[in-house]
Formats: sequence, structure tokens, C-alpha cells
Amino acid sequence: MIAIILAGGYGTRLRTLSRNVPKPLLKVAGKPIIDHIFDKLAEVEDIEQVVISTNLSFQQHFRKWLDSDPQREAGIIADRSYSEEEKPGALASMAQLASGIDDDCLIIAGDNLFTSSLKPMARMYKDKSCAVVALYDVKDCELAKQYSTATLDAEGRIVDLIEKPVQPRTTLIGTCIYILPKSILNRMSEYLLQVADHDNPGRFIGWLCKREPVYGHILDGYWWDIGTIDQYREANRTLQRL
Repeated sequence: MIAIILAGGYGTRLRTLSRNVPKPLLKVAGKPIIDHIFDKLAEVEDIEQVVISTNLSFQQHFRKWLDSDPQREAGIIADRSYSEEEKPGALASMAQLASGIDDDCLIIAGDNLFTSSLKPMARMYKDKSCAVVALYDVKDCELAKQYSTATLDAEGRIVDLIEKPVQPRTTLIGTCIYILPKSILNRMSEYLLQVADHDNPGRFIGWLCKREPVYGHILDGYWWDIGTIDQYREANRTLQRL
């Protein structure tokens, strides 16, 4: 299995903090977000390779971070963008990267910060042999409106994934953490031919769950999408207490 860390964004909502530093390299509780992600990936025995998908502006930042610790091992692949306006979009970057991969993938956004282990999710993937999405209960309907809400059937299969619902029927939301079999990777290109949104992986998952079995694994503990300064500060406060 190959782990892909999506780190191609320009952190526009965190501009004061991420103007010159990629968001995954911002420190939370004393170490970069991507270090926290690497700690979680290290627990999954099936991962044989890690790839950081970034942009031309930030690739040297990640190279420097990798070189600062010889024990870190990862490849770096950059899209052709130097700015927010030039970037192809997260899903388009994933599709391009997937075209050269002949293996199952664990895909995770580089601004995901969480305390749950990924081992139970990896076990579910082995048991189901189909796509698995990490879900999280935000326990707040107003907050759920900002994300994709997931509805599950009795067996844990995702019935639908609705992007930014006006009236959420659930507070269970999709995170940008996926385990996808290699057969699914090719469907990204199929999806991109049908839609204009090339940036939102959640919309692809919503499309996919109508065509393939996709299961949800609910994360425990804490989870943050470090998209705003408030979330960044909250994550810092919480992790420093743990």
C-alpha cells in the first residue's frame, strides 16, 4: 500500500501563518502537522511507501523537512503550480498521481490532525476489500454544515455523502482520509470528465458511493481540519494538554 499525503494547497485561509510555510509544516504541540501524520502512518504495517503531493512553491520546504531527519522516508511529487490561481486542484492532482500507481492507496490531507489510530481503519479495509473513508462525529449540526455529512446503513456502508448540507440529517462528517483499492483510482479520471469541480475529494467520494461499495470508519478521539486560525489554536491547546 502507498500512502499519499496531499500537501498542494496554499493555505489561503491561514494566510498570516502560512504565507511562507506550507500548512502541513506548521507546528502544533511542538512539532509540524505532517510529523503527527507520519506517526499515524507508521502504525499501519501495510504501508510500504509514502509520497508527499505538493506544488513547486513548497517542494523545497518538504525536501528540507525530510532531510532534517534521516529516518524519514518519502517521495515528493510537485504539480506545476506556483500559486493558488495556478493549482490544478486536489482531486486533479490525485488523479494524475494515481495514473502512475499500481497499488492500493491510503490518501490523507496534510492538514488533517487527529488522535485516533489508523489501524482499525486498515483492518476494516482488509475485511471489506473496498473503499473506506474515515468519518468523525462533530456533534454539532451548525458545524456539520461546513463539511460533507455521511449517512451509513446498518453494515457501515455509506449511503450518501452530502457536501455542505443546508439542513444536516447527521453530524457524522467525512474527513479527507481514504483507503482506496487500485481499481478505484482509475475512476477519478472518469469522475473528472463529468464534473467541473477538480478540487474537492469529498464530492468524488459522494459520487463513488452511488456506484461502488464505500464503507465508513468512525474515528475516535479528536480530529481537526486545520483550515482556520481558530482551529489551529484549538488543536494546539488540546494536544498540549494530552
